[in-house]
Amino acid sequence: MYQLMSMLHAETAGDLIWIVIGLFGQLMFTGRFIVQWIASERAGHSVVPVAFWYFSIFGGLVVLAYGIHKVDPVIILGQLPGVLIYSRNLWLIRRDRRGSNG
Repeated sequence: MYQLMSMLHAETAGDLIWIVIGLFGQLMFTGRFIVQWIASERAGHSVVPVAFWYFSIFGGLVVLAYGIHKVDPVIILGQLPGVLIYSRNLWLIRRDRRGSNG
């Protein structure tokens, strides 16, 4: 356990937990590209599935939480605008789906 903490530059168990949270968020954020790539390959052209935006917002929120915990302005400023944009895209998709159903 000490080697893992040392490798990840974690001084306490709490630090290690936050590093794991940050890595999870980053993996979710990266997962959005895999989802988009698979959807595009299946369609034969570039598409952005709704799952892309969910991966974006959840991954962005987790990485933002990590940045806030670490008081890292680079991470905070890098993630905050994206989270707002992803939320807006999901809102627009929801609005459009309601409009086409009614």
